[in-house]
Amino acid sequence: MNIGLKQEEDEEGIIMEMLLDSSVTELVMSSEFARKNKFKNKRLERPIYIRNINSNFNYKGLIEHILGVELF
Repeated sequence: MNIGLKQEEDEEGIIMEMLLDSSVTELVMSSEFARKNKFKNKRLERPIYIRNINSNFNYKGLIEHILGVELF
């Protein structure tokens, strides 16, 4: 499905194809994607450690930044 993403203070955003779960409450994007599309983020005071379903730490690392986006 084509979905638009934009930061709350921006006039325009980007349109992209993505899988959308109807009960989703959060959105996760890679730092590379955010940087490439010029999303401005804020560094978290304390990083969030992510564990997989098997209790191992996720190999992609910590969540260190947060940003606000709107879907359209």
